[in-house]
Amino acid sequence: MASWTYIDGQWQPGNPPILGPMSHAMWLASLVFDGARAFEGTTPDLDRHCVRAVASAKALGLGPMLTPGEIEDIAREGVGHFAKDAALYIRPMFWAEEGFIGGDPASTRFAISVYDKPMPSAEGFTAGLSRFRRPSPECAPTDAKAACHYPNSGRAITEAQTRGFDNAVMLDPLGHVAEFASANLFIAKDGVAITPEPNGTFLNGITRQRVVRLLRQARIEVQERVVTLDDLDGADEMFATGNYGKVQPVTRYEQHNLGPGPIAARARELYWAFAHNAL
Repeated sequence: MASWTYIDGQWQPGNPPILGPMSHAMWLASLVFDGARAFEGTTPDLDRHCVRAVASAKALGLGPMLTPGEIEDIAREGVGHFAKDAALYIRPMFWAEEGFIGGDPASTRFAISVYDKPMPSAEGFTAGLSRFRRPSPECAPTDAKAACHYPNSGRAITEAQTRGFDNAVMLDPLGHVAEFASANLFIAKDGVAITPEPNGTFLNGITRQRVVRLLRQARIEVQERVVTLDDLDGADEMFATGNYGKVQPVTRYEQHNLGPGPIAARARELYWAFAHNAL
């Protein structure tokens, strides 16, 4: 894929080697990142993703040396390396270079990668229930978009794929629905959109927050509450919100065939309208 990475004040093409075997992040996972999108000539909520990158770094005990505005400026410069209508992933990262168990905040480094990443199909995906769960805040840095969370997501997706699904539904430590392994989760029932209330076990996603706001502005009721497995089994619709695909319907959950529904379609329509009015 075509990619550019900003590191140490310079843009470098491809995948430059920026970590060594002694880098703290290499072996002790002191790395946070964020993901934003450029597509169809727009970069929706890029500023908020940059704010979250800095907040994640601080939550992990790193020492971010750039402001969100400075990161946004660098990101837009990187987007300029590509065609205006390119579908891109924008990934700012902070990590510790030195330390023992805890990373030394004074050794924090920064990079941002911008690269080709086509938008996934609007036709949706299938999902199965995972035996792996999201951790509680006492067990992991759940207030950060930290790389250390993703091996657990990866094994949930791998498990789901061995069962014939594309993605996984993950529960929280109490057995309530948390989210998909790679995105926030919504269901719809009788014309009402329902999504798990943020309880510290998963990130309250930027796209999630945007979709909640857009649906409410469109006079569609949105409930943020505890979601149970019975709720999933009885749902009329299920859909995901997240930076990678923005809004995607779920076509099947376990044995329940769902297919794209009107609430998911409206959420996607509203998000695209927002994105193109937020240049």
